[in-house]
Amino acid sequence: MLLTLTTTHQPATDLGHLLHKHPERVLERALPFGRATVFYPEATITRCTAALLLEVDPVALSRHTRGNESTPLEPYVNDRPYAAGSFLAVALRDAYGTAMTGRSKDRQDLADTPLPLVAELPCVAARGPSDLPERLFGPLGYAVETQPIALDPHFPEWGERPYVRLRVSGTVRLKDLLAHLYVLLPVLDGKKHYYIGDDEVDKLLRHGAGWLETHPGRELILGRFLRFRALVQQAAASFSPEEEGTPEETGLPAQPRPHVHDTRLDRVAKVLKETRAARVLDLGCGEGKLLRRLVEVPQFRDIVGLDVSARALETAADKLRLKARPELAARVRLLHGSLTYPDSRLRGFDAAALVEVIEHLEPHHLETLTENVLGDARPRHLVVTTPNREYNAVFAERGDEARMRHADHRFEWTRAEFRAWAEGAAKQYGYAVRYEDLGDVHPEYGPLTQMAVFRQEG
Repeated sequence: MLLTLTTTHQPATDLGHLLHKHPERVLERALPFGRATVFYPEATITRCTAALLLEVDPVALSRHTRGNESTPLEPYVNDRPYAAGSFLAVALRDAYGTAMTGRSKDRQDLADTPLPLVAELPCVAARGPSDLPERLFGPLGYAVETQPIALDPHFPEWGERPYVRLRVSGTVRLKDLLAHLYVLLPVLDGKKHYYIGDDEVDKLLRHGAGWLETHPGRELILGRFLRFRALVQQAAASFSPEEEGTPEETGLPAQPRPHVHDTRLDRVAKVLKETRAARVLDLGCGEGKLLRRLVEVPQFRDIVGLDVSARALETAADKLRLKARPELAARVRLLHGSLTYPDSRLRGFDAAALVEVIEHLEPHHLETLTENVLGDARPRHLVVTTPNREYNAVFAERGDEARMRHADHRFEWTRAEFRAWAEGAAKQYGYAVRYEDLGDVHPEYGPLTQMAVFRQEG
């Protein structure tokens, strides 16, 4: 799949400065699902084009497809390697991540200036009404051109959709165009190739800042980007309801509601601080959101994040700015490892956290994790959070309480099931345990998130 970005601003080769990619060099990047290449098929003073070519490995793709999310042949026969959607959005962020921030060391004034830009994609998955591209890009000021692509010219009865050639053009900042493409390509597709969790809400709000709140198709974008009703409602809560009036109308300062995930992490960080711990573990740290809170607390002198994903650890290091902040080197360590194996590096800590981690394990691994954390690592305190399955009825359609909150969850516990596990584990390994509700609490279904705090006895 291919994305080209073209400008006629002169000198047009300044596009290389804005993208942080030199027109005379070819950049190749390995991705978990294939390879991305950035090159310039045209680079003159009057016109410059940067091309992002993404080659998806269909064999690797088939190996990572979960059987419960597809029909038997879908992992082998699908449009994922060819039609632009979430794969290309991920490659775009990987290739042009610095450009998406709007920063340019040599051309900051140009980065802040709207430029004549054209984005062209020869094949885009656009599942929905035929005017969907116009409904998404049009309100942002773009001229939108689409050309339907036949599924097979030899069988016209099969129809032309859902694939189109897409061209959007306008005078915009490069940063804005990249943000629009990053958000709206998966929205056009209506599907994503990766797990959708709380981090997706933050991504959407971050890249949608300044335009999503006023977009007439905001509800459509939220629904197709996030998919799950709980996440859609979480994102929607960040926008002020119209009936409450603007800050100017009410005379009150703007105070956006905190995200559910942020509230959870803030509370966990506070509980860890209350334990008076000096050495803390974030088990399953992901991209380091809890770690970023912990480093701001001088009390925590030794902070360790562990995750099974090496890529997530790289992102955490970038967001913590470990290379740019040498003062953190003596306090923060990021470890690659799995909680399904004993790990001597995790022993001797005052406190540890498992924030929205256990539900991603296969149930038969839970006993092993419990033994490795409480029996082998044995932190003096352990904070565990997990979704409350009963609360799903608030989100589910037609009262379907059996539906899990996220596709990547292997199980979700009721309040009684969570307490049964926690009390059994506490008794077996010599801990006392208390419970706390996090987030909204329904009078019948209980809290959105449930938390257990273990304290080593003796």
